[in-house]
Amino acid sequence: MGLLEISDLHVSYGTVEVLHGISLEVAEGEIVALLGSNGAGKTTTLRAISGLIRPRAGAIVLAGQQLTGLRAHQIVALGLGHVPEGRRMFGALTVEENLRLGAYLIRRESVVLEQRIAQVYETFSRLGERRSQLAGTLSGGEQQMLAIARALMLRPRIVVLDEPSMGLAPKLVRVIFGMISDICKAGTSVLLVEQNARQALRIAHRAYVLESGRIALAGSAHELAQDNRVRAAYLGGSAVVPE
Repeated sequence: MGLLEISDLHVSYGTVEVLHGISLEVAEGEIVALLGSNGAGKTTTLRAISGLIRPRAGAIVLAGQQLTGLRAHQIVALGLGHVPEGRRMFGALTVEENLRLGAYLIRRESVVLEQRIAQVYETFSRLGERRSQLAGTLSGGEQQMLAIARALMLRPRIVVLDEPSMGLAPKLVRVIFGMISDICKAGTSVLLVEQNARQALRIAHRAYVLESGRIALAGSAHELAQDNRVRAAYLGGSAVVPE
């Protein structure tokens, strides 16, 4: 049984169905990539998991707990972190204030909260150096680090990340993907939505390809990296070569 299991999920916006019965799972200690072109339904999938959109039908189960029908803050409390597309920083607040907002469920546990903040600064040393800086003045890479760190403040069992490489220079993309690998190695599972299929398949254990709201392909990251359809559509015709 997977840590996160999605079964026959249907999601609509008004009368338009966007997800047509998709099923996928993420196991403990696993990075799973969800690939697909713009409009395929990747962000909708993550928003449904996080309770930001109510599915029309289907099941979403986290560690045996049915998430469908729960509110977003209840899902967070059950162990799911969400790093949204575009980072969604509170730009007028400092780095540390953003982190504290990420820990709002433990805001009254002052000792634990201070320990978590200290641990974030140990892991993300650049954020520690900028703890009093306004989030809106950070570089794109630093904002992405802050978005990830904020999602980790409650020690989630799984984090869903939406396009973490968007708008970043190639060197920073490698740094961010290295951090995602480290997060998984430290015990947090990851569901990764990413258009940079080459980088995603390098760090993922398994992957799904979403096309027009349906799962078109699924398998190990290595298998999909060698698949001619994936190579033609997402990898420029060449297979991923491990670094």
